Amino acid sequence: MTSGRAGRPTLPRTVSFWAVAVSLGLLLFAASTPSPMYVLYQQRWGFSPIMLTVVFAVYVLCLLLALVCTGSLCDHIGRKPVLFAALLLQTAAMVVFAEAGGVGSLIVARVVQGLATGLATGAMSASLIDLQPSSRPRLGAQVASIAPSLGLGAGALGSGLLVEHGPYPTQLIYWLLAALFVLAAVTVVFMPETAEPDGRWLPALRPRVVVPGSARPLFVAIAPSLFAFWSLSGLYLSLGASLTGTLLHSGSHLTAGLVITVLACAGALTSSLTSNWPAGRALLTGSVALVAGVLLILDAVHSGSELLFFLGTAIAGCGFGPAFSGAFKVLTAASPAAERSGVVAAIYVVSYLGMSLPALAAGAVVRSAGLVTTATAYGLGIIVLAVIASAAYLGASRRREPAPAAVPAAPPCPGTVALHASAHQ
Repeated sequence: MTSGRAGRPTLPRTVSFWAVAVSLGLLLFAASTPSPMYVLYQQRWGFSPIMLTVVFAVYVLCLLLALVCTGSLCDHIGRKPVLFAALLLQTAAMVVFAEAGGVGSLIVARVVQGLATGLATGAMSASLIDLQPSSRPRLGAQVASIAPSLGLGAGALGSGLLVEHGPYPTQLIYWLLAALFVLAAVTVVFMPETAEPDGRWLPALRPRVVVPGSARPLFVAIAPSLFAFWSLSGLYLSLGASLTGTLLHSGSHLTAGLVITVLACAGALTSSLTSNWPAGRALLTGSVALVAGVLLILDAVHSGSELLFFLGTAIAGCGFGPAFSGAFKVLTAASPAAERSGVVAAIYVVSYLGMSLPALAAGAVVRSAGLVTTATAYGLGIIVLAVIASAAYLGASRRREPAPAAVPAAPPCPGTVALHASAHQ
C-alpha cells in the first residue's frame, strides 16, 4: 500500500482496478440470484404470476431510474462516496432478501437492489477507465463488457446449485453476498480517488435522454429490435424457472439457473468474438441468430425437449451479443460526439423497458392463457419485432450518408461502461 490523503494507506491502482471489476461482477451475480428461487418463493407464499414478474420488474425500473439520474454523479462528488453508498445499499438488500417473510419483502429488496446497482454502475464504469493500466487502454472497457455477463450467469448458476444442494436454500447465498459486499465497501475506503469533485451534484441528477436528429431515423428503425433483444432476457430472469419446471417437466432449480447462465455467457462470448465486425453486419447477423434461437425455444416449449430448449437458448444468446453491440455502434456512430451520452441513455431506456414491460404483461396473462400460449405469443412477438427492425434498418441505412467512426461496442449488459464512457467521447 501507498499513503494517500490524511496519511491513510492506499491500495495500488492495479489492485483497485480488479477490486472494482470483481465488485461489478458481484452486482450482476446478486441480480440473477433470486431467479431460480422464484418458483420456491411462489410455492411458499402463494402469490400470483403477476406478482412474480412485479418482483423482477421493480428491480429493472429502479435500476433504470438510478442509472439515468445518477450516471454522472461520481464526476461531481467523487467515485468513492458513490461506490461506498451503493455497496452498503446492496448489503442492505441482501439482508432483506435473507430475512424475507413474504412477497412484500422481496419487492422492497428488489427496489433497494435496483437503486444500488444503478447508482454503482456509473461510478464503477468510470473507475475502471480511470484505473486501467496506461499500457492497456482498452482493458477497462473489455473487463466491463465481460464481468457483468459472467456475474449474471454465475449468479443464476450458483443460486441454483445452493438451492438444490445446500443448506438454508433461500438464505445462505444472500448472507454470503452481504459479507462480500461489506468487504467490497471496506476495500473502497482504501482505493485512490480518481475524480476531482466540484460539488455540483444537483445538476447531475437531471436525466438527459436525447436522440439527436442525425440519429433519429436509425433509432426509430432499431428501437424495436433493442426492445426485442432484452425482452428475452426479461422472460428468462422472471419466468425462466416456471418455464423449465412446467414446460420441460424439470423440478431442478439448477436447470432453472443454468438456462440463464447459457443465455448470458453465450451473449458475452459472441459479443467479444465479433467486436471487430462492421456494426451493420453484427446487428443483422445477430438478429438472424436470435430469431433462429427463439424458434428453437418455441419448438422446445411445445415438444418438452430440454436439449432443444438449451440449444435454442445458446443460439439466441449468440445472436443477442453481436446484435445489441451492433445496434449500439450504429446509433452512436450516427450521433455527434457532444450528444452521444444522450443517445446511449435512450438506448438503455428502450432496453430496460423491453426487459421489464413484456415480462409484466406475461405475468398478467399467464394464469388465464396458460404458460404454453403465453410463451408462444412472447416468442412470436420477439421474432416480429426483430424482423421489422432489421428491414427498417436496411431501409434507413441505405438513405444515409456514410457514418463517422463508432465508439467502442457496448457491453451486453445495460448500464455498465458504455454510458459513462460515451459521455466523454
